[in-house]
Amino acid sequence: MMFLKAFIVGGLICVAGQLLIDLTKLTPARILVSFVCLGVLLGVYDKLVDFAGAGATVPLTGFGNSLANGVKDSVRQSGFLGVITGGLSACSAGVTVALLSALLVSVFTRSKDK
Repeated sequence: MMFLKAFIVGGLICVAGQLLIDLTKLTPARILVSFVCLGVLLGVYDKLVDFAGAGATVPLTGFGNSLANGVKDSVRQSGFLGVITGGLSACSAGVTVALLSALLVSVFTRSKDK
């Protein structure tokens, strides 16, 4: 049942993004940024993560939620400096994997002229 919940919630987030691409003049970059901001601004996102697990944390909205939770925890522990360090420490693993993956792809592939 857990896999079904994750599939449905993650799929609905992707459907919302596809509908925004198809029905509006928003660029994919603006849609992604708005998804990250939605992940931060939705006060109920933690409850959605508890319900759907990876279906809510894997899409980009989960990244925004992780940033916000990292900042909140770090501000509680170290005060105002936590505004800067909290988001970086909470999402450092994901950012590192993304950068290393991009580096590996760039090393083993060649760009082609269009």
